Amino acid sequence: MAVIQHFGAAQEVTGSCHLLCSEANGRVLLDCGMYQGHGKDDDPAEHEFPFDIASLNAVVLSHAHLDHSGMLPLLVRRGYAGPIFCTAATRDLLEILLEDSFGLYSKDLERDNLRRKRRGEKPLKLAYTEKDVKQVIRQCHPLDYGSAHKIAHGYMLTLHDAGHILGSSIVQLSFVEQGQHKTLVFSGDLGKPNAVLMNDPYQPTQADLVMMESTYGDREHRSIDDTVEQLEQILHDAWQRGGNVMIPSFAVGRTQELIYHLGCLHQQGKLDDWQIFLDSPMAIRVTDIYDRWVDILDKTETRYMNVNHLHPLEDFLPNLFMAVTPEDSMAINRIRRGAIIIAGSGMCTGGRIKHHFKQRIWNPHNTLIFVGYQARGTLGRALVDGAKFIKMFGEQYMVKARIETLGGFSAHAGQSDLLNWVKGFNGEPKVVLVHGEPDAMQVLAEKIWQHSNIRVTQPPWAIGACCSVR
Repeated sequence: MAVIQHFGAAQEVTGSCHLLCSEANGRVLLDCGMYQGHGKDDDPAEHEFPFDIASLNAVVLSHAHLDHSGMLPLLVRRGYAGPIFCTAATRDLLEILLEDSFGLYSKDLERDNLRRKRRGEKPLKLAYTEKDVKQVIRQCHPLDYGSAHKIAHGYMLTLHDAGHILGSSIVQLSFVEQGQHKTLVFSGDLGKPNAVLMNDPYQPTQADLVMMESTYGDREHRSIDDTVEQLEQILHDAWQRGGNVMIPSFAVGRTQELIYHLGCLHQQGKLDDWQIFLDSPMAIRVTDIYDRWVDILDKTETRYMNVNHLHPLEDFLPNLFMAVTPEDSMAINRIRRGAIIIAGSGMCTGGRIKHHFKQRIWNPHNTLIFVGYQARGTLGRALVDGAKFIKMFGEQYMVKARIETLGGFSAHAGQSDLLNWVKGFNGEPKVVLVHGEPDAMQVLAEKIWQHSNIRVTQPPWAIGACCSVR
């Protein structure tokens, strides 16, 4: 009997890691993510893999986000030398994300070791190195969407477009177990239908077990048309007030979506005369990757771009300036009005956005727009919740800039999208919900039962909780 064990993203939305075990076909790890947020960020030195690394035959990566990929360098460091299957676009994004993650980790360890030295304690060693990051990329085996490949001993792997971020995949694994053909479908993170730049998520129809994300299983998103209309009005009001606009944004996906929407407003003559700055070296590198893979993006949007240009997405917004160096970033401070500044980090926990807050958050003429979820305990969440004062760089700043939030830019499917996707399967496959908080999972499980008569399993949060593929 084949079973799948859940080592993360079970009744929570981070740390995706699932192990498919079959005596006849071997052991395949689906994702190898790190925990993020709520004070639970993984310390690589303390992370223990609750399975035998030497017994793994293959790893399949659904997409590049760190909560799905961030522990791959540690897995390689501790002995995994086998293939990592993913799309080529995922491999390209993965290199950027893992390099950035290692840089943050090594700097944190360096600061910690300075404190340990002052206390007379021994320094801690890196749990993995930059060499391990490069080795992960070398072990990646890129696959095209829709093409079946034999992996491990008997599994047939097919990746399908999940529509979440560039290169994201729905994983389909087919195999023979005790003389019977079985199919497991793992949704990864599902995108929204009609999401800008992304293709609609692929709809599989056959599965014995469907392992599906449930991040927004209890709610819907605001429509993108309403969200863009709200963005247009906020920007016009900010222009009339004569200030600048700051937008904290995630480097992968959200930034590129913003560039596209701003480009559309520009093409329609609705953007006033803003100067727009992308002040995030990581987001700039990611945008280059999107430009490189523009041919696999949604052609209903890319038809408006000159895809023969070297930088079709960047060129779609002519008044966009890429602030690569620290000097480029500091030069923005001299602009008193008419600048839209897109910078990381998305939750304001670090990055260049905090330096722009230092220059502008105390000015009532300025506007701060949040375009993504702000987790509890972050500076972004404090601002969304109405903080009047914030502390940065050892100083306190009064918050007088106008605070706005836009709720329609999520890269995840909403409740009705998830229901429609799971209803697309023939028969009544077994459904296991992952990657969701307990309340969202429970609501979605009840909705699936009401609409499809399919009973749903929610893995308990326990290391190695498992279910069978029948």
